[in-house]
Amino acid sequence: TDKGDFDFVRARKGGLDAPFMSIYIPASTQLEGGAKELADSLINMVNFIAANQSQYFQIAYHPKDVKKAKKAGKIALPMGMENGAPVENDLNLIPYFKKRGISYITLTHSKDNKICDSSYDTTRTWKGLSPYGYKVLDQMQKSGIMVDISHVSDSAFYQTVRYVKVPVIASHSSCRKFTPGFERNMDDDMIRLMKKNGGVIMVNFGSGFLDHNVSSHNDSLRNLYQTLLSEKGIKEGSEQAKTFSQEFQKQHPKLYSDVEKVADHIDHIVALAGVDHVGFGSDYDGVGDSLPTGLKDVSDYPNLIYVLLQRGYSDQDIEKMCSENLFRVWNKVIKKADK
Repeated sequence: TDKGDFDFVRARKGGLDAPFMSIYIPASTQLEGGAKELADSLINMVNFIAANQSQYFQIAYHPKDVKKAKKAGKIALPMGMENGAPVENDLNLIPYFKKRGISYITLTHSKDNKICDSSYDTTRTWKGLSPYGYKVLDQMQKSGIMVDISHVSDSAFYQTVRYVKVPVIASHSSCRKFTPGFERNMDDDMIRLMKKNGGVIMVNFGSGFLDHNVSSHNDSLRNLYQTLLSEKGIKEGSEQAKTFSQEFQKQHPKLYSDVEKVADHIDHIVALAGVDHVGFGSDYDGVGDSLPTGLKDVSDYPNLIYVLLQRGYSDQDIEKMCSENLFRVWNKVIKKADK
């Protein structure tokens, strides 16, 4: 496809064998309803892709499935649910979604939900986890679903990591050291605690997650653009606005981070927690037009591997980042549930 950041051809070129398909549930469903129905429809869509393109793709419920798919020359499609809203008020929906192929649940997204508070929401409804949220964590551990703490508030993070008896993941978060004040990323204390927990921080490739200076520059451009639109009396979305936008972008180009900065985040996590606690979160098809130079789609993974090799990481180190660290957590969560 000429759209998006992923397809079979580009994944093969980049050496990507197993992208987690995001069962993404917008926060709006928490108020409007339909979260479970949307989750089911998206899971159906991934199953449809695998069934109708079975020479290319295969659903993965377990690390073993990923390895089998690779041996068969296919790309594995494990699934993660981004936002726990589809769990609604029914804990039985957690094992239900596990059977449907959900291997991790991101507890919330851009707004506080019934489980916990969001890093993007200043309401702080629960001051961390809700009473129901603790029950959700219990059921996730019983069902063998990985706990994902990307998107949660700092309080929800600390409460979760101190409560659970399994390692957790941050499926697509980076280091707050490079983005001061950006709560979506993880600060140094959190990274150290992730080591103690045995978890994995999977670095987000979005430029806004990588470099505060890039974010500040692009925010100032957005503000300037809106001011000029208003001054000129141009209506957003009109043909005139489209023409103006194109000209504005030529005169005021956006900044992007780069592949070296992604490696800087990896270096920082390794310095604080060790190489056993870092992975690639990417957020392809999730961060829009903000991907860094050198990592514009899934075909570009070799650029990151090259930089890491240049920085002295061993083949074994890189294998851990690519898959083994996540497999370790995934297997431990499944094993704990089996017990």
